[in-house]
Amino acid sequence: MSGTELTDLQHQLHHGTLTCVARVEQFLATIESKKHLNAYLSVYGNEALERARVIDTKIKARTAGKLAGLVVGLKDVLAYQNHPLQASSKILDGFVSEFTATAVERLLKEDAIIIGRQNCDEFAMGSSNENSAFGAVLNEIDTTRVPGGSSGGSAVAVMADTCDVALGSDTGGSVRQPAAFCGIYGLKPTYSRISRYGLVAYGSSFDCIGIFSKNLKTLTHVLEVIAGADEFDSTVSHQPVPAYAQAIEQPAGPFKIAYLNEALHSQAVQPEIRQALKTKVEQLQHAGHTVTGIDFPLSEYILPTYYILATAEASSNLSRYDGVRYGYRSPHTTDLQSMYKKTRSEGFGKEVQRRILLGTFVLSASYYDAYYTKAQKVRQLIRQQTQKIFSHYDFILSPTTPTTAFKIGTHSNNPVEMYLADLFSVHANVAGVPAISVPCGTDAQGLPIGLQLTANDFNEAGLFQVSKVIQNLAG
Repeated sequence: MSGTELTDLQHQLHHGTLTCVARVEQFLATIESKKHLNAYLSVYGNEALERARVIDTKIKARTAGKLAGLVVGLKDVLAYQNHPLQASSKILDGFVSEFTATAVERLLKEDAIIIGRQNCDEFAMGSSNENSAFGAVLNEIDTTRVPGGSSGGSAVAVMADTCDVALGSDTGGSVRQPAAFCGIYGLKPTYSRISRYGLVAYGSSFDCIGIFSKNLKTLTHVLEVIAGADEFDSTVSHQPVPAYAQAIEQPAGPFKIAYLNEALHSQAVQPEIRQALKTKVEQLQHAGHTVTGIDFPLSEYILPTYYILATAEASSNLSRYDGVRYGYRSPHTTDLQSMYKKTRSEGFGKEVQRRILLGTFVLSASYYDAYYTKAQKVRQLIRQQTQKIFSHYDFILSPTTPTTAFKIGTHSNNPVEMYLADLFSVHANVAGVPAISVPCGTDAQGLPIGLQLTANDFNEAGLFQVSKVIQNLAG
């Protein structure tokens, strides 16, 4: 049901063969039957049904918004007024949001229906959704495997037909990696394309609100609604928002596409993923597109640059969670200093503590220039090199992930192994450019494979066009 294209869905709603209430009831029943996946932290059943009744009335009166009937889930890092917001962390126990994120507000304004709050890695820090204070999310395809992270609950919710679309956040691949592991589309737009107002901050110069969907065209409708300038976010772009849903229907190409040589030949990449990439390269060439292998000269620096800068920003952003103003406060304190120490050590999980410590280290007086300043310079070089590629090519094609979904617990004791799951996805965040994960078959065990397409700044319309081309290729 969640794979239905929005235009087809609204056709049924307007002709009375389907109602919003019936859809919400079906989604709620599916959520209940699949609650063992642990994708949802809160389900807004009564509220969603009441909103569905109102929207059904608006549809009959021909006054409904652009997204009427679309059922949406929210990753637990997006503010929704008078609803819980915890970033899947104990440190925000009992916190209820006092305002609504701009992206969520725009969905509601166009008559989307919010069905619930979805599980994620704590403070969006993780590549497997095993770091949540509420327990791991399970991959529906094989419940012994991870769904990817940090937006694993949102990816599983869409894959498991419990909502049409979900909003996640992508700081280093947190939308695209779980999309690949779950066999759906996952978009990370250009940094600043969507307002971050109301998004719990992890790494402020990397964070993007992203979109999950089984249907590419539906994804274009959602981006069209939530993108654009916002008076509450000084970093958001004022560039006009294209008609993405129209752009995807326009004839496009032939394209000039670069693919990463190392992805095709590296033994670190699962053989079936290498084969999927090779097959797509050959199919694109056969279809008349120019597809060329390239080397990215700074590739070995992308992952360390990301983890130095993102953890530095995290240590700053998460300093506000101290037990003084809101959320969890340790009951085992004797004075102000012990309250700070115990609240943060009891309230934050191990991975969040690890990243705060790493970020605090690289920002310390002794190491600021050696690590943080140098990483900022390298980030600029990576962006310049990326722009240079886009002066010759329209898109970069690569795997989204080096492997398909791995077993729960596989990398839990080795953070570096876990960080390597972000090998291909962090590039787009470091460079600030848009990228999308497109489902491209399965491996021998039936686990989904995702390929990633990256474009130049604000070329989401082109990403949608080339994604449609890939979607339509044989196999």
